Amino acid sequence: MSQALEARNLVKDFRLRSGFSVRTLHAVKDASFTLEPGRPVALVGESGSGKSTIARMIAKLETPTSGKILIDGHPSGSHGRALAQYRSDVQMVFQDPFASLNPFHSIAHHIERPLRIHHPELSNEQVRARMLELLERVRLTPADKIAERRPHELSGGQRQRVAIARALAPGARFIIADEPVSMLDVSIRLGVLNLLAELQREDNLGVLYITHDLATARHFSDEILVMYKGDIVERGGADEVILHPKHEYTKTLLGAAPEPENLGRLRDEVRRELAREG
Repeated sequence: MSQALEARNLVKDFRLRSGFSVRTLHAVKDASFTLEPGRPVALVGESGSGKSTIARMIAKLETPTSGKILIDGHPSGSHGRALAQYRSDVQMVFQDPFASLNPFHSIAHHIERPLRIHHPELSNEQVRARMLELLERVRLTPADKIAERRPHELSGGQRQRVAIARALAPGARFIIADEPVSMLDVSIRLGVLNLLAELQREDNLGVLYITHDLATARHFSDEILVMYKGDIVERGGADEVILHPKHEYTKTLLGAAPEPENLGRLRDEVRRELAREG
């Protein structure tokens, strides 16, 4: 049986009302792609292109107007145990690490709760041990001290690491990372990306990395999908899309980024920085 998460012909329309008139916004138009274990894919586009809507459909936070989401060759569940299993397999890391964490609860609560929901067989002691282990995996130490803090007591980078640990807690096989570093200081973005890349390799995760940054997309991903006004207009290997773009919109994105011939050097600089962070 194929182990993959497949988006097949996804469409998402929103009906917008203004006074007595109603119009339809075609946010996503016939999007198809596959996430495989161990293979990161970048979805690249400007704000409003529809990439976050795709993320929310994959995460079951939005219902597609049409199309299918399949996991391991079968339609994803929409209710009951099937939906619970899907939510265990597919987790999302949101753009804003502060808004995605409840300020009234401790860091321990944020990670222990999904452990209790998705692994009811674990004892209290096992839940506590697993929670501390996850904090250590995302390099939040000393874990026992971090666990007792509230989100406002952590930096933005630390909060995003908590969000990543929370996504891993259910035993996720696929991670949807929606602009996971865009709201972080430049000085700590590379450390978080390095962590994601390391966890992806160690756990053989399928990752959909959503970004507008072509340099990190090329570094982090094996495949790049370029999205424009709801359509995936170009796809291919990361180097191929960056060095030999075919669609005019991809060329425009590259024109707004560092010079294409310098992207390889920029990628190498990113890798050196990531190695230092590691």
